[in-house]
Amino acid sequence: MKETRFFATTIMAGAVAVVAGGAFAQDGPPSEITEWVFQPAFDQTDAGWANGLIPWVEAVEAATQGTVVIRVEPAGALVSGSEAFGAAAAGLTDGYAGWGSVYGGDMPEGMLAFGMAMGANDTDEAWEVMWGNPDYRVGDIIQDAAHARNLHWAGWTNQGPNAMFTTFRVDSIEDLEGHKMRAGGPQAIFHATMGGAPVSMNGGEIYTAIKLGTIEGTYWDTGGIDDMSFHEVIDYAIMPGWNPAQHQEIFINLQSWNALTDWQRTQIDGIFEETYFETSRLHAEGVEEALQILRDAGGEVIHLSDEEVARMRERSIEEVWPQVAAASEGNARGVAIYEQFLADQESAE
Repeated sequence: MKETRFFATTIMAGAVAVVAGGAFAQDGPPSEITEWVFQPAFDQTDAGWANGLIPWVEAVEAATQGTVVIRVEPAGALVSGSEAFGAAAAGLTDGYAGWGSVYGGDMPEGMLAFGMAMGANDTDEAWEVMWGNPDYRVGDIIQDAAHARNLHWAGWTNQGPNAMFTTFRVDSIEDLEGHKMRAGGPQAIFHATMGGAPVSMNGGEIYTAIKLGTIEGTYWDTGGIDDMSFHEVIDYAIMPGWNPAQHQEIFINLQSWNALTDWQRTQIDGIFEETYFETSRLHAEGVEEALQILRDAGGEVIHLSDEEVARMRERSIEEVWPQVAAASEGNARGVAIYEQFLADQESAE
């Protein structure tokens, strides 16, 4: 809930750092300009570019009064999209944006930030379990994991439902049985658990694979399906998909982060919450527009019944979540918190 929101990464960074002798650290913009280079796991065609990463970049530059300037290169400009997370960790770039650190492969705890199968329903719920309520704060687990990988988690956005976009009709779990769909990380766990056959492939290969019949659909953020032209090759959008609130993260190389002044770090941490809600709003606006483009192309949007969503959520919690928890100690703690969060939600209803 919005009245409970607070973001305490500034506690970790030091809202006002104390230096030797008790004097306060610099409390204003430095005279030097820091120039960073970011490469996300995607290019300008992805909804996360204009609605997620670029607004955050602009907010950082404004908050630091122009003392941090960020150049963003598209995936492939410096390294491939799949290598972008590792490049930021290694210091080859200063930052990265993407999903669950490429669906959690490089950092299992990234799956917690990406979003749990049938977990949080919307932006407010996701914020509450991640940062807003001191009883949960799954975000601390992810931040610790990021620091252990030489990164600092600095941005987050809800891209809306990560739905199923298919050439076959889905009205129930059973309709997924045996169908080949592009799915990675937690998506693949979900699809396999529901009886489907997950196929791993790069985003740029999905359109052709569906057109040729190699796969029968994909899991994708709803607001981005028109950017990828999926409406040309799929027939159905199945809502709310496997994840009603799929997220994207932004990470900064830890050496680049620590090289900033205390004031600059505090300014950047200070925009985390406001950019989260603003970019999430931008993504939400794109969801209905993308679905309408699908309808106009002759496709059909299927909203699963409340009973079917409840079945899918129960099966996800019982069978998908334990597989996510098994990936790391941090994941196990995060999944336990998510379970408590859902239990508290149900008891409050």
